[in-house]
Amino acid sequence: MKFDFHTHHDRCGHAVGSIREYIEAAIEKGLTMIGISDHSPYFGNPIDQPQPGIAMAKSEFPSYIKEVLSLKQEYKEQIEVLLGVESDFFPKHAELYRSVYDQYPFDYIIGSVHAVGGISIFNRNRWKKLNMQEKIETKAAYYEQIILSAKSGMFDILGHIDAMRGYYPEFGDIPTDAVDRTLQVIAECDVAIEINTSGSTKECGGWYPADDLLARALHYGVKVTFGSDAHIHSRVGDEWELVRQRLIDIGFKEWAAFRSRERFMVPL
Repeated sequence: MKFDFHTHHDRCGHAVGSIREYIEAAIEKGLTMIGISDHSPYFGNPIDQPQPGIAMAKSEFPSYIKEVLSLKQEYKEQIEVLLGVESDFFPKHAELYRSVYDQYPFDYIIGSVHAVGGISIFNRNRWKKLNMQEKIETKAAYYEQIILSAKSGMFDILGHIDAMRGYYPEFGDIPTDAVDRTLQVIAECDVAIEINTSGSTKECGGWYPADDLLARALHYGVKVTFGSDAHIHSRVGDEWELVRQRLIDIGFKEWAAFRSRERFMVPL
């Protein structure tokens, strides 16, 4: 079984192409399952689309769901199309988000942290004037948000859990036990993490999470799955076989797939 649970399309404002193009790309690459998981609207903001280049408008969300479900039926003889969404976790709006998601037949929901202290995790400039203690505090704050996401019970997958190193490769060297604490919580909450190959397109030059973090995830019993985080359809399933082989080398025996908010394990 070959799958990709993390893809985007043009609704979010920073991806290119239609949902159909991503499905067609998945078929061409021999995938069994393709998950559509565009960025959730900011439901807690009174503005319909407060950040047009980051996430879809609230008014677009029903049409997004309708389109994925329609394509799921259209392509059912060729590939299994899954309804997903990638969502940040905002504790003060958690129940609002939960009530919205409960209205729709999602196959899975990805929880990802995209900002710490109001600054994008991909903003390379945030690190320039920080001393080591401040860097440690920033890294700990990032992982605290991931812990809260895991504990929320809202998510089936946690996205790109060391993506702060995307434009700051030294992120992994910042000394803190926050990573191990986070992996322990993720294991206790029984949420999967993704191997996200979009990291290969960033300055860090490798997918998220890094191999050493994956080895620690295996130690704690964290389950893993795959997502390309494709923002162009040519990246669907990108490096899937390389990831599969690397997981075997690290010691994993299986990885997770999803359907109707139910997880099932697939041998590597």
